[in-house]
Amino acid sequence: MAIAIKSIPVLKDKAAVNFTSKVAENSAKKSSIDFSKQSSIASKILAKAKL
Repeated sequence: MAIAIKSIPVLKDKAAVNFTSKVAENSAKKSSIDFSKQSSIASKILAKAKL
């Protein structure tokens, strides 16, 4: 017995505009995480272990 292929939902009109504006908003808010503190701690641990 075959499994029915489901259609992919498509955003239209206001929903599509709202979605794209939210995507643009969230992309602008995206920031990177500073791992310098963790990196320095890891370096000290590796130096102490002489690796």
